[in-house]
Amino acid sequence: MSKFVVVVFPSETQAYQGSRALKDLHAEGSLTLYGMAVIAKDAKGDFSIKEANDPGPLGTAVGAMAGGIIGVLGGPLGVLAGVAGGSVIGSMLDLFNLGVGEDFITKVSSELEPGRCAIVAEIAEDWRTPLDTRMESLGGTVLRTWRGDFEDEQLTKEIAASKADFEQIRTEYMQASAEAKAKLKSKLEEAKANLERSEARVKARLDALDKEAKAKTAALEKQIAVAKAEAREKIRQRIAAIKAEYEARSAKLKQALALMREALAA
Repeated sequence: MSKFVVVVFPSETQAYQGSRALKDLHAEGSLTLYGMAVIAKDAKGDFSIKEANDPGPLGTAVGAMAGGIIGVLGGPLGVLAGVAGGSVIGSMLDLFNLGVGEDFITKVSSELEPGRCAIVAEIAEDWRTPLDTRMESLGGTVLRTWRGDFEDEQLTKEIAASKADFEQIRTEYMQASAEAKAKLKSKLEEAKANLERSEARVKARLDALDKEAKAKTAALEKQIAVAKAEAREKIRQRIAAIKAEYEARSAKLKQALALMREALAA
């Protein structure tokens, strides 16, 4: 499982030095860097992106993470106390889907004061010391949180609920009188449409997981070719972990998809 790190620096210059150091750590195999962005908070408290995350599957999660932080911390006063507008709620949901909790965002908020910059990155590491030592020498404060798969869990729960609703309405429809069937028909069609929309979402999610797993594996295989000899076995282990995680997550979604299709075919 990978982690998100937010490294906060007193200045933009130090943040760029930190981004170069992070790339160096990746090159030597001390950690694996999947994606990175640099964000800044000016003296007025307004946020901007100084270095965008890479496009494609490896940059998607970092982009959502950086955007979520900006959306929440740059939103109305009192967001972390539960007062938020629609766009901020969307940012909070993006962070939740990534497994990022309120405690972590509160820590980021306390460190990312006006005038400071931060690196937002997704990494895999076996030891904390290489990153901590390098970033602290540049004046950075490292904050970590594990990346979760709450989006998958939420999707499977949503499918189970939609399936149960569809089957309940269908059973009632089959047993109803002609007059009652006329009233239930639109509800049955709506429940079926909900299931079909969920099916499309599962397919899209499976495709995204497949592309991300392949992109991460490719990045690791490229890294192993140039890493120091003592780091190569750790990188091989990361490749195995990526494949195992993908198989476990995709299996749950495929199972939910199969049950959904059974319900629609019955």
